Amino acid sequence: MTHPISRRSLLTSAAALPALSLPAWAEAPMLGASTPLYNRFVLGQFEVTTLLVGTTARPDPHTIFGLNVSAEEFEAVSAEALIPTDVAQFFFTPTVVNSGSDLVLFDTGLNPEGTNKALEAAGYASDMIDVVVITHMHGDHIGGLMSESGPTFANARYVTGAVEFDAWAKAENDRFESNMRPLAEKTTMIDDNASAFSGHTAMAAFGHTPGHMVHVVESDGKSLMIAADFANHYVWSLAHPDWEVKFDMDKAAAAATRRKLLGMLAADKMPFVGYHMPWPGTGFVEAKGDGFEYVPSSYQLML
Repeated sequence: MTHPISRRSLLTSAAALPALSLPAWAEAPMLGASTPLYNRFVLGQFEVTTLLVGTTARPDPHTIFGLNVSAEEFEAVSAEALIPTDVAQFFFTPTVVNSGSDLVLFDTGLNPEGTNKALEAAGYASDMIDVVVITHMHGDHIGGLMSESGPTFANARYVTGAVEFDAWAKAENDRFESNMRPLAEKTTMIDDNASAFSGHTAMAAFGHTPGHMVHVVESDGKSLMIAADFANHYVWSLAHPDWEVKFDMDKAAAAATRRKLLGMLAADKMPFVGYHMPWPGTGFVEAKGDGFEYVPSSYQLML
């Protein structure tokens, strides 16, 4: 004969048991904020990996963005976007494209240590890189080219814009002289609409620097723009492309380039990698009013 056990009798029996003595766990340590160093997705037959080689806070962003607008306007735009006006977070995001025949690195970060660390986290080594494409010659893009022992990417050939190289070669810039000029003989100088490997097209995007270029990669009908620095902030650059930026060497040309390329990205619904966009640096552009809106990627690039 079975005797059904009621919920009340079960609870009564449990209450009559002696209390168990469990070991006390120490409080878990605080580990601090962190983020992964790479993000990989598939583009047709290509693999694309963004690398987080550095991130830092910069105070007083109105001294960098919106130089031609009042503090009141800058504060209002920022408040609407729920971002502070006393500090901004900068990200530095080179991109690796594996075409199946070439492993291509777009820009090299601030220094070899940060870039190598992110490459290794992503499963690569610096000597695996076949091609290094330099979008422009600012220090946070060419800083990883050289270490004390020589070129960081020992087996690579180099590609950059002819206009950009020529402009910096005349500028007497220390970082260019130490990191880029020694690689001149291994560097292919390209112009607008050139291709450095199968599925690649370079596009002139002058203004941020004299010969700044963006790069479109395409495989199986899917395209992605590696946008470098034509737009440097997801709100202050996209929503207000006419706002002047401290680091734009020709501010009028840079604004015209922003409007042109943002319009293209919005019309074509093409994803892009922004070197300074919020990590992992990938998103889309939508037209909104007189400007544009940044739409961070969610799972679109996983499909």
